[in-house]
Amino acid sequence: MSNFGFGFPNPGDNDDDRDGDGNRGNGSGRPGGGSGDGSGGQGGQPFGDGNPFSFLFGGTPGAGASGQAGNLGDILNQFGAMLSGFGQDMNSPDAAGPVNYALAERIARQQLSGTSSPSQRDSEAVAESVRLVELWLDESTDLPAGATGSVSFGPVQWLEETLPRWKRLVNPLAEKLGDAALNGLPEEARQQAGPMMGIMNQVNGMNFGMQLGRTLGEIAKDVSTSTQWGMPLAERPVAAVATGRLADLARKLGAERRETLIYLAAREAAHHRLFQHVPWLVERLVLDVEEFAAGLSLDYSAMEEATREFNPEMMNDPEALQEMMGRLQGEDLAPAVVSSNQQARVRMETSLSLVEGWVDVVVGDALGERLPETASIAAAWSAYRDTGQPAMESLAKAVGISLTAPKASEAAELWRRLTVAVGASRRDAVWDHPDFLPVDGDLDNPAEFIDSILAENDDVERFDPISEIEKLERERTGRGEGDGDGKGESASDGKGEADDSRRDDSGDTSGGDDRGDNS
Repeated sequence: MSNFGFGFPNPGDNDDDRDGDGNRGNGSGRPGGGSGDGSGGQGGQPFGDGNPFSFLFGGTPGAGASGQAGNLGDILNQFGAMLSGFGQDMNSPDAAGPVNYALAERIARQQLSGTSSPSQRDSEAVAESVRLVELWLDESTDLPAGATGSVSFGPVQWLEETLPRWKRLVNPLAEKLGDAALNGLPEEARQQAGPMMGIMNQVNGMNFGMQLGRTLGEIAKDVSTSTQWGMPLAERPVAAVATGRLADLARKLGAERRETLIYLAAREAAHHRLFQHVPWLVERLVLDVEEFAAGLSLDYSAMEEATREFNPEMMNDPEALQEMMGRLQGEDLAPAVVSSNQQARVRMETSLSLVEGWVDVVVGDALGERLPETASIAAAWSAYRDTGQPAMESLAKAVGISLTAPKASEAAELWRRLTVAVGASRRDAVWDHPDFLPVDGDLDNPAEFIDSILAENDDVERFDPISEIEKLERERTGRGEGDGDGKGESASDGKGEADDSRRDDSGDTSGGDDRGDNS
């Protein structure tokens, strides 16, 4: 089977359902009975409330996809689907470590069981769009094309291609959170659990695996491009667009499908230009995640506060007990994820904002005169990026961090003003080194950063190499005349007197033969 470079097989036109209504594989056999259009909701989740251990922290276990109480059959079906294959997951090589990735992948695939792969026609449409926008992007940035190919992808293909990157991002977070959970136990409990630590670590790995699997399943159904969140989650630099999302996304953006595809292709191609020609950028983002993870801990204060409210005497006072339970019912008693290295998170979010803002400006300049709807699509995309991606919230709850760009609009304004001030070439040169990039404060007040770039340009324009060389020679001469507390002057005078004496003795300074004759 041929390969399109993103790791996806050639998506031949084998969709049994070509009427576009997404009824292929309508999910009648899926856990939870969700619809087959990929919207899913909670239908494919093993637990409808989004937290497999919510009953430990005051949640409602087994709410079911429909949310109807007493639907025992659905609850048992979901639970059975979750338990099936646990033996293989526990013995898989991917089960070792802080996250059981075999379990995570299986749960994610269960959620995606009703989705379909793109057709050959879809990939051809993406390829045509990418070729077109690459020509336009050449006029808005000096960074050359970075994508080595193009492809249309579906949710399952996205999951397969991005899982290695997710492992790199999630491992340090899950490892630290697992340690924090064990450290949160009382000392006596930790000592008694010593022989059971291995099993407890496996349980933690399964817990993270289930949470990550559900989260990746949600993201896979919502993702539009491989670089949607300002980071290349796939390992190969291929411009990839989820054509199955075009109809829904076009409605949200208020545009036609064709214009939406061109806009997504332009964003994807611009991202790859940046990531391919700024080689340190991705590694810096990953290191920021690892540094953030190093300071992770769990805050049990909410649970401790609830425990303090409990008085054993309430067992004899049903009204007081019911009142306390009513107060706690709407509260989230789960341990909160906190980090002592919040600055690393700020750096990561600033970097993601700078990436997204730069792409906004470059794509806007490239498409502005060619696609009349660009401005309205860009505004709708910005709003969608800020508020329309709940899967990132699920990721934050699962591992304590999400790939969000909270100041993308501010970063776009900085890049836009910098382009006007110094041009696209000087703007793109800011990416040459991480020390040149704006920091978080510059996004709120870009004037000072832009002034610093303008000052550097003025210094370069005023630079005269000949004048600088002459100035250096004068400085060296001045240092030579003044060194040694007059020794330079006396040495010069002595040399002059010796020359005068030789001229007096020889009567000539023309050469050695004459001096020899006079002597």
